[in-house]
Amino acid sequence: MPIDLKPRSAPAGVQAGRSPSDVRAAVLLEDVHHAYMTPRGTVDALAGLSLRADENEIVAVVGPSGCGKSTLLELVCGLRAPDAGALAARPAVLMPQRDLLLPWLDAADNAALALRVAGVARAAARERAIELFAELGLDGFDRAAPHELSGGMRQRVAFARTLLAGKPLLCLDEPFGALDAITRAEMQDWLAEALAREPRTVLLVTHDVEEAVLLADRVLVMTPRPGRVAGKLEVSASRPRRRGDAEVVALRASALAMLAEARA
Repeated sequence: MPIDLKPRSAPAGVQAGRSPSDVRAAVLLEDVHHAYMTPRGTVDALAGLSLRADENEIVAVVGPSGCGKSTLLELVCGLRAPDAGALAARPAVLMPQRDLLLPWLDAADNAALALRVAGVARAAARERAIELFAELGLDGFDRAAPHELSGGMRQRVAFARTLLAGKPLLCLDEPFGALDAITRAEMQDWLAEALAREPRTVLLVTHDVEEAVLLADRVLVMTPRPGRVAGKLEVSASRPRRRGDAEVVALRASALAMLAEARA
C-alpha cells in the first residue's frame, strides 16, 4: 500500500527572527546567527548562514561535525530562535539523530504518537502506523517493545513517526546513520521513491556525501563552526539515481573537494 506523505495542513508561517525578503519559499534563512551557552562559555554555532528551499525541493546539508547542522534544523523547526537574521518556514517536523522512542509504548504506538497528539483515535493511529511498517520492513513488529528492536529497527520506527506527523516540511538529521550499509541503501532508495510519489520539502542533514547526491536536488556544503554555507551543488541528474552513475560519482567528488576546501 503506498505511503501517504501528504501533509495534513500546509499553512506558511514565519517562525522566528525578522521577516525575510521572500516568504514564498518553503524554507528561507537570511544571514542567520545563533550562539548558545555551555559550562565552558559561549559557542558560536552559526554565523551569517543563508539558505533557501523551495516547495517540494530536497536540500541536503553536509559539513564537518560540530558545524551547526543540527542547530540549523532546530531553528527551522522552531525549537530555537536565531539571535540575528531572518527565518521563515512551513510547519516542520524534526527527526533527530537519536530515536527517542518511549520505552513504555510498543513500536506501533511510538510511531503513531504524533497522530495521537493530534487527536486521532488509538485504533486508527495504530492502523496507519502498521500500514507504514510494511513499507519499512517492520511488518510483524508492531507490538514489539523498543528494547526488543535492533538499533536499525528503532530508527525506522522513528522515521515512521516523522512521516506520520503529516507536516509539509521534513527536517531529517542523519536519518539513516544508525542502519547497516545494506539497509541504509535500501532506505535511501525507498525514500527517493516515496518522495517522488508524494513530494515534500526536505532538509536533509547527513555526513554521507553520496547519500546527499543520491537524494537531493541541491547539496549545500558548510564550513566548520561557526557554520555558514561555503558552496552548493545543483544535482540535475535524472531519477532514479544509482551509486555508480557517472554524474553521481562526479558530484560526490566535487562535494568532497568543497568540504576539504572549507576546512582548509
